Amino acid sequence: AQELCGALEQDCVELQRAKEAAEQRTQELQKEGEYLHKHLEQQMSLSRLLPSLPEKKMVFKGQVTDKEDVSTLTLTPQIRSPLLGGSALITFEKPEVARRILELKEHVVELSHGEELDKCRVRVWAEPVELLLPSALEISLSRSCRRILVSGLPSLGIPEEMLLDKLELFFSKTKNGGGEVESLEFLDDAGQVVLSFVQEGVAEQLIARGHIQFPIRKTKYELKISPYLSGDITSLQLQLSRCARTVRLSGIPDVLDEELMRDALEIHFQKSSRGGGEVDALSYVPEGRQAVAVFGEDVG
Repeated sequence: AQELCGALEQDCVELQRAKEAAEQRTQELQKEGEYLHKHLEQQMSLSRLLPSLPEKKMVFKGQVTDKEDVSTLTLTPQIRSPLLGGSALITFEKPEVARRILELKEHVVELSHGEELDKCRVRVWAEPVELLLPSALEISLSRSCRRILVSGLPSLGIPEEMLLDKLELFFSKTKNGGGEVESLEFLDDAGQVVLSFVQEGVAEQLIARGHIQFPIRKTKYELKISPYLSGDITSLQLQLSRCARTVRLSGIPDVLDEELMRDALEIHFQKSSRGGGEVDALSYVPEGRQAVAVFGEDVG
């Protein structure tokens, strides 16, 4: 009876731990979903998605796609996931190797090959890497009546503030087709400027022209004028996706130098005798530190 009670108590403890782990994972997934939604909203300026179109005249000689496919938008995911201290991410070249490592769960890694091997081993645990990825996205587009997108800016090595001042001075003159400028700002990593006018109608006239000659340092540069489009997310659906080739290793003690620990883990998990295989990439974060893992289009 005592053994039965002890077994029941142990089962209750394990169930409580499993419940707490499930609740914690649910909270983490909720936070990841909120972060992903916010990150996508920040990136939804359509001027970032629709940069300046090429000026070359082209003739299309091919089949027309179905109407249903005309307005589709392909997203390339870039998911950021926290990587806590005492853990590592290991990506194998083949998915079947990752599956074997996950099935074994617990792994004993030898840190050296000395005589006292018991003192030179650590136990680590293999866990799947699950990410929230967008599966469906709906965007409502709107065209600003007072903003334009200016592209084709010259690279003259002058400060951005100086270039913005010259643009504001140029576009504020009615003889150049402009008007009173309300604001200017560079788009991040796009080499383009969003320019807002106080009055309506000015932007439309410039967009109709399409191009404008912009003089600076005794040279005229041709700038392209495009409509400024912005988008708001109206619907975002997420799905939980497990990485096929990437495994998270947890429970790694801080007993070796970071580089030596990374080498020891890679040596262990590339051995076929231990269920491993060829390692494509490995990232290790020691205890007491944290990092952010970035997953691209091939999320492993």
